[in-house]
Order: sequence, then structure tokens, then C-alpha cells
Amino acid sequence: MDIADWRKKIDELDRRLVELLSQRAQAAQEIGRLKRNTSLPVYEPEREQAVFSNVQQINSGPLPNRELVRIYERIMDVMRNIQKDEIVPRAEAGKREGAETELEPTD
Repeated sequence: MDIADWRKKIDELDRRLVELLSQRAQAAQEIGRLKRNTSLPVYEPEREQAVFSNVQQINSGPLPNRELVRIYERIMDVMRNIQKDEIVPRAEAGKREGAETELEPTD
């Protein structure tokens, strides 16, 4: 395969990743609703550690475990924000500080 073929492959993988991340976000929204109704905390460090352990156990490389955990830390940070929005919608809470990144998309 040449570089164009590899880039096409990456584009397809990105499409699949976006689909999966969207499904994960939908699950986080539902969990946020359940947490709102049961007064459970958004941040659950034990659950996050379990997720980190799970993804490291199934990682077959070449991505090093420490880099995989860094990616999941960011994913889970975003998912926590989604849950917070289910518990206290942004319209009520105002714009949270620190939620933006330098890569913030324009809508």
C-alpha cells in the first residue's frame, strides 16, 4: 500500500471511531440521567480505574499502555462533561470554564 491507501484506511478508521465515540456519548448521557435521578456523583474514580485496567488488558499494541490511558483520560473527561450537562444543563449552569480546547470546532 502507498501513502494514499494508508490515508484512506485512516479516514475509514476515523469514521468508525466517530461512530463509536458517539455511541459512547449516548451511553454517557443515559448514565448522566440515571445519576441525576439517583443523586450519584458524576466523578467515580474507581470506575475510571476499572476502565483504564480493562483497556490496558485488551491492548495488543503497537500503542503503548500509557498512551492509551492518556487517550482514555481525555475521552472520560469529555464523557463526564456530557454527564454533567444531563444533571445540570448548560443553560442553567452557564458556560463551564476550561471546557474549551484549542481544537474547539466551529458549529
